[in-house]
Amino acid sequence: MRSSTGRPPPPDASPHRRTPAARRRRPRPLTGPCLGTPRRGGAGPRSGGPRARMLCGAYSLDQARAHPLFAELPEVMHLPARVGRHPSLQGAIELLGRELDRETPLGGDAALPALLDLLLLYIVRAWYDDRPGDTATGWAAALRDPAVAAALRGIHEQSERLWTVQSPAGHAGLSRAAFARRFTDLVGSPPLAYLTWWRMTMAARLLCDTDLPLRAVAARTGYTSEFAFARAFKREFGAAPGRYRHGPVPSGAGAQEVGT
Repeated sequence: MRSSTGRPPPPDASPHRRTPAARRRRPRPLTGPCLGTPRRGGAGPRSGGPRARMLCGAYSLDQARAHPLFAELPEVMHLPARVGRHPSLQGAIELLGRELDRETPLGGDAALPALLDLLLLYIVRAWYDDRPGDTATGWAAALRDPAVAAALRGIHEQSERLWTVQSPAGHAGLSRAAFARRFTDLVGSPPLAYLTWWRMTMAARLLCDTDLPLRAVAARTGYTSEFAFARAFKREFGAAPGRYRHGPVPSGAGAQEVGT
């Protein structure tokens, strides 16, 4: 898996504002002068050698709201194919290859995007699983820390609830100060600051991808007051929610393409 080093416009930084934050592209054979002309199910440029198939797919990610987890990923991720290792990833690759080999791809338009989603998920999961637990830092360590992982899961699944630092700290059996310090060290921001970032990210997605009224978007992201939501959103994005939904995309946004 590799990501480009340049930062062209993100998926939501094009005129197509109502697209998801990550756009899928159909897997395709990778061509090039070094690989020769790909043949469906055929061997590589050399005859008589091992037969191989190379597939390429891509996502365009919104760098303006990139999740910290992706910021930790290396430019190139190499996952060796070891027997018995990452069976879910190997299964997804085999299913994807079989789907592309079908002579009559009935339902392929539905199957391929779902398989590509799974492939990206399993690749990132496998990379994190392969990192030694005693050297893990950042999000790799946060996801392995029971207290911090539980807090992140709660924020992601119930961002609309009334959260305080004491809420996840009590479940973890930690004092508020100890939990806040551990969360900040691993995630990179204090718990309530991350909660606000996540709520605003979800709000921007709802504004772009749905026609929900502002009061519904505010309620889904934990704000009982539409005015308080609008004020927080403008502070985060520099534009009111209604203008963000219907207006031009802010300039200066960058993007990154992630390939599998």
